[in-house]
Amino acid sequence: MPVEDPEEHFEDRIGVALRQAGGSYDTDRSALAAAGEVRGRRLLHRRRAVVVGGVAGVALAGLGGALFVPTDGGEREDGRRSVAASARTSPDTSPGTWPETGPISGDELVAVLQSLLPEGEFSGQESRGTDETLPPFAHVVYDDGGGGAAVALSLAQVTPGGSAAQDATACPDKALVPYDSCVTSELSDGSALRLFQGYEYPDRRVDTKLWSADLVTPQGQHVGVQEWNAPAEKGEPVSRDEPPLTTAQLQDLVTDGQWRTAADRIGAEPGKPTVSPGTPVVGIDGEEILSTLTSLLPEGVEVVSTGGQETEYAYVVVDDGEGKSMVQINVQNDMSDVEDDLFGADARTLPDGTKVVTREGPGEKSGSGVVMRTADTIRPDGRRVVVSAFNTGGLKDDATREAPALTLGQLEGIATDGSWLTID
Repeated sequence: MPVEDPEEHFEDRIGVALRQAGGSYDTDRSALAAAGEVRGRRLLHRRRAVVVGGVAGVALAGLGGALFVPTDGGEREDGRRSVAASARTSPDTSPGTWPETGPISGDELVAVLQSLLPEGEFSGQESRGTDETLPPFAHVVYDDGGGGAAVALSLAQVTPGGSAAQDATACPDKALVPYDSCVTSELSDGSALRLFQGYEYPDRRVDTKLWSADLVTPQGQHVGVQEWNAPAEKGEPVSRDEPPLTTAQLQDLVTDGQWRTAADRIGAEPGKPTVSPGTPVVGIDGEEILSTLTSLLPEGVEVVSTGGQETEYAYVVVDDGEGKSMVQINVQNDMSDVEDDLFGADARTLPDGTKVVTREGPGEKSGSGVVMRTADTIRPDGRRVVVSAFNTGGLKDDATREAPALTLGQLEGIATDGSWLTID
């Protein structure tokens, strides 16, 4: 059983607590079905954008590299298909061999996952079916002879064209998420595909590699496959140099038509129709957040670079003459349901009802010597504004100056400014 990561940030622990309470599931692996779906999507979207140990919890998105295609084609000596022989430009839309109606069990998901992997030994099977409260998944430890490796499949229904669909198939900002390769493409049926090669830990304190493939169809079916070069995502030593499946094999696996059929069964009961994608969650526009943040910066700092996400998150890198300093912000609606968890006895309440918590400490998932200052606020209507500053210009970089460019007081002034009440 994986051991708990002692450096796991507070926000990660909150996410775990929410999942245990039945409210959400990790990053873009999904959305809840039926009546709980809208709240689940909101929690997922919030989890994805919230500040985590100095790194915005950006969903793994896209790739900035390219596939290296061998010229020989055919089978490799180890029995795995090469990229040239295996890569697809069009998806497999065959329906598979699921029951004609009703839910698909977790055991059935595991069985199909194992059947689609190259020959090897399997252990550590875990799963959840399409008729359960939380989203369906299948997880196995797969050993092709080169060492045990965790392989996971997740299914979801997302709103076509919505933020969850876009985030699932977009590349992360390299200033926030380090990775080796990332490729996005559109398949012949209009599905969006993302192939990613990165790391479980952004700071690389453990060299656990995370490779993934995500497919979002025009109908809103989201299929995700993840693999690691260790028997577990966290808490287990690396067992091999690389995860077992090539990017071409990940593409074959994620585009298999059986997963689309299974995704359509989320929330299904025997003899009843399946659930359609839920109402999209519209986040606050990232460009507007960036513009507002920039306007509220104190005098004497120069904006060197900017970035962020489509919704809810933005950052600037500033220089006050003493070196670069990153300032990042999350602006999120409808956070009242976690207010008690995030704003405890140390919170101050302002005359207008806004709760404020300030803190300073190490950027736990940042580079060496990084200091993180944060002002965290929530309005009576549930709008949360979190602003953090660092003594480095890049979250994965080591400290480049003694302290962040902004003081806690300046950060609180930004977070409590009335401008945040006027943007949508």
